[in-house]
Amino acid sequence: MMVCRLRLAGHAAGLCAAFFLSAAASAQTVYPIDRASILVGTRFDFKVEFPGIVARDAMQITVNGQPLDKTFGEPATYIENEDGKNGSSLVVRSASLATPGHYTVVAADGKGNSRTVAWDVFDTPARKAKNVILFVGDGLSVGHVTAARILSKQISEGKYRGRLTIDNFPSMALIGTSGTDSVVTDSANSAHAYTTGHKSAVNALGVYASRAADNLAHPRVETLTEILKRRTKMGVGVVTNTEIEDATPASMVAHTRRRSDYDVIVAQFLAAGPDVMMGGGASNFIPRGKPGSRRGDETDYIAKFQEAGYKVATTDSEMKAAAADGSTTKLLGLYHPRNMDGVLDRRFLKGGTVKQFPNQPDLTDQVAAAIQVLSRNEDGFMMMVESGLIDKFAHPLDWERSVYDTIMLDNAVKVAVDFAAGRNDTLIIVLPDHTHGISIIGTVDDDKPGDDMREKIGVYDQAKYPNYPAPDADGYPTKVDVSRRLAVFFNNFPDYYETFRPKMGGPNVPAVQGPDRRYVANEAYKNEPGAMFRAGLLPRSSDTGVHTADDGVARATGPGSEMVHGFMDNTEIFKVIATALGLGH
Repeated sequence: MMVCRLRLAGHAAGLCAAFFLSAAASAQTVYPIDRASILVGTRFDFKVEFPGIVARDAMQITVNGQPLDKTFGEPATYIENEDGKNGSSLVVRSASLATPGHYTVVAADGKGNSRTVAWDVFDTPARKAKNVILFVGDGLSVGHVTAARILSKQISEGKYRGRLTIDNFPSMALIGTSGTDSVVTDSANSAHAYTTGHKSAVNALGVYASRAADNLAHPRVETLTEILKRRTKMGVGVVTNTEIEDATPASMVAHTRRRSDYDVIVAQFLAAGPDVMMGGGASNFIPRGKPGSRRGDETDYIAKFQEAGYKVATTDSEMKAAAADGSTTKLLGLYHPRNMDGVLDRRFLKGGTVKQFPNQPDLTDQVAAAIQVLSRNEDGFMMMVESGLIDKFAHPLDWERSVYDTIMLDNAVKVAVDFAAGRNDTLIIVLPDHTHGISIIGTVDDDKPGDDMREKIGVYDQAKYPNYPAPDADGYPTKVDVSRRLAVFFNNFPDYYETFRPKMGGPNVPAVQGPDRRYVANEAYKNEPGAMFRAGLLPRSSDTGVHTADDGVARATGPGSEMVHGFMDNTEIFKVIATALGLGH
């Protein structure tokens, strides 16, 4: 064994450090990873990846000192050279651990190279909540919530004239959202953390990101939907205003290394069988030969869901009629081929694709209909609700649309709070999957003299309160293009033209692809009065803003909400849900 002494310095010390870094880099990789927290009895794929070819009889793998076969009760599958990558692997599919406690896994290759990881396998006390409703504001940041409160409740003399529904939740926590491969996460593995209790990598859903070449061959971890369907008689709902196959809703059922595997995810939804599914994304349910289809095959998944007993709704009116029918226990709502339109366009500006699809439901109505169907299950239900367009509009720096959808999220939460009122059996959690760099710095005042829009920004005592009209009954100001409006900016962006005004003609498109395939500022906004070119901070391969690693804020109310406090890792939210439902009892 090579020994490095503290007296080594200079080049020799550098070589010594390089040796140990190289040794660490070539160590075995074990899934589930170190410090994984696992609900007792849930299923996961156990896998060890060796950095070189290792004979099966040379592998020495133990769990709490016991041989692998004895721990999991079945032999592991040996892969001598996985996908031709000059590395051997050992896999146990659908493994589980029936006893809670601390587990130590040691994986050695018989050549002196060893890796040790630790797992915490937890159980839960008896069930305390009949229902759990998890609201995910995709990309929801503190700036979104503050702006939503200003617009929907108004503020004067430093005090708000009302509070959002989520402002009244008794339990709060900061949420860390980083993944296994990056400090900044995407919506796939961040939502996956809530629905599986495991960490993963960017773009991964329901799997650890291993070296497998096949997207579907990575080590799986069981999702909430699968756990509930296998171990209880509870109902499950998935509601969104994005494509139902998109990352956050898909995290309830999906197992793939690539969140873009939409055709596969639709099939996995059918296999997992949530009782209620609502959102956009109809184009991946339609067979390839039909207009509007984005499927790669001729399978008609709408027909398959109907054969499985689902009623299908494609409009707001069809959804409400199906939910009101007391015989409905399974409902598939597909209201748009792609992402649904945001509330600012749908209710006020009639932009986006509203004229093509005028009968899209509001998220509040989706939640009401889903609860109506799911509450028919006497054993209770677990539902995820995503207000996904908060993120879809934050990426292109379209803060007005993003904040109006934040108000809609709060209204949808009120539907759930009203349902739970007086019952004391429903846990409601509201949180982001990740954050965006959005902040309010003052106001933009068109009545200030001059043509330079930059000089019309008021900060500190020069920032008078905005003059949005009084909000309507649902908390929306009926006009956003007022003369004195919030000055809201993002801390990361591509090259773009800042107009300091809401985009009344349709959602913002800050950058477009140039002749060299790199993104450049969209000149459609160049000649807006006072428009200012802003040189981007991001690589020129980026056409929109990106997520941030800033902590999110979780809010909770109902039985089990007392577990939400202080700072929490996103995987701990799974433990909150599992504990409230007594899934380990």
